[in-house]
Amino acid sequence: MDGTRPLADADDGFAAALAARLPEGRIGRPDPGHLEEPRGRWQGRGGVLARPATTEEVARIVRTCAEARVPVVPYGGGTGLVGGQIAQEGPLPVILSLDRLKAIREVDPRENVMIAEAGAVLADIQTAAREANRLFPLSLASEGTARIGGLLATNAGGINTLRYGNARALCLGLEAVLPDGSIWHGLTRLRKDNTGYDLRDLLIGAEGTLGVITAAALTLHPRPAGEGTALMAVRDPAAALDLLALARDRMAEGISAFELMHRQGFDFLAETLPDTRQPWPEPPEWCVLIEVGLARGLDPAEALQDLFAAAHEPGLVTDGIVAQSEAQRADFWAVRERIPEANRLIGAVSSHDISVPLSAIPEFIARAGPALARIDSFRINCFGHAGDGNLHYNVFPMPGRTRADHEHQREAIKRCVHDLVHALGGSVSAEHGVGRLKVADLERYGDPAKLAALRAIKAALDPAGIMNPGAVLRAP
Repeated sequence: MDGTRPLADADDGFAAALAARLPEGRIGRPDPGHLEEPRGRWQGRGGVLARPATTEEVARIVRTCAEARVPVVPYGGGTGLVGGQIAQEGPLPVILSLDRLKAIREVDPRENVMIAEAGAVLADIQTAAREANRLFPLSLASEGTARIGGLLATNAGGINTLRYGNARALCLGLEAVLPDGSIWHGLTRLRKDNTGYDLRDLLIGAEGTLGVITAAALTLHPRPAGEGTALMAVRDPAAALDLLALARDRMAEGISAFELMHRQGFDFLAETLPDTRQPWPEPPEWCVLIEVGLARGLDPAEALQDLFAAAHEPGLVTDGIVAQSEAQRADFWAVRERIPEANRLIGAVSSHDISVPLSAIPEFIARAGPALARIDSFRINCFGHAGDGNLHYNVFPMPGRTRADHEHQREAIKRCVHDLVHALGGSVSAEHGVGRLKVADLERYGDPAKLAALRAIKAALDPAGIMNPGAVLRAP
């Protein structure tokens, strides 16, 4: 990147110049909400809050920033967990909020395509798809506030990745503003387009470091005719994987979600959220939550009962409950979805969003606990999307202690977990991205050739280094 001129602050003079290029009311000062992140570990900085209402206004903002060499931090719903939306150091940036670009421009159920602006909230996109008798399957805990631009910028995952893929797999094309302020009109609806480098895949997962996503052409899916949910107690994580293989043999791609949960999560719920209706009087050591969506003419509840019978015979499962109503299905999912909330109330010493090859899940779980015990005594809550190898492996203080008591051990804990993940061929960021939290991890574990290519791409597209500096790649 061109280091001949340093980046500049978004100061009062710049704010006035930027405001003169935009309609009234687009430029203001950042409020505290734009300078915080959900876990409360970082406090951000910002000189200007820009709230454009059109793609052309986004382009004017970025173009003005490029001319003045002022950094830009794109801001979606603010739900990211790795600090990608928070600038802690460097020149005061323009925080570019996409909250006014929230229109759903078009829904076409025949093509199974939706055109949505970047500021559209995921829950609203899901509703629009449902009203057209279609499904937009991206689903995660923050869907009531997360915006589709940020979800694409981080290539978000969630509970349905097993069947439908990450955000990248649900996007056909993008409209985006590039670092020089030009607009890329890439809202293609094509499933096949082999015309050179794929800018869509380049911008998805780039976390705002290569441009600002302003709209997306999203892939919709038919709604399953019948859905079913079951909780099954499994002997151990290896048995859970055998159960998944058996379920796929019997229902093929009908498995929408396959969530692994450890007893510690149920204990945390009982401790912090006692109003949560728990399915078992005595939770098993390990269990899985299975969601299936089947075609017309197939009975999901019957298919799940048959799966339990087939898995019980060889001892893969020891107990199970198939939901008999929508209310019971909701109760099962409430358990899974409230575990992160209970985790926050307990207070994690160190949280890890990791993935390993499916076959390595049992080995990782078996080795990680004893390795951490050599540092200190901890409670571990391991849960997550086992169907796609993504585990949330979170480390907590023992009763009577707090995470503050272990603050000096956080780096050693993270290194212990991440070294093992890397040794097993996994990733230290499965679905949350790199942001600013994991820049050093990317440098430590990333392939040197990949890192060199990432830096070359960044330098080529953003030679001034204005786009979200310090996220993904260390700022020069």
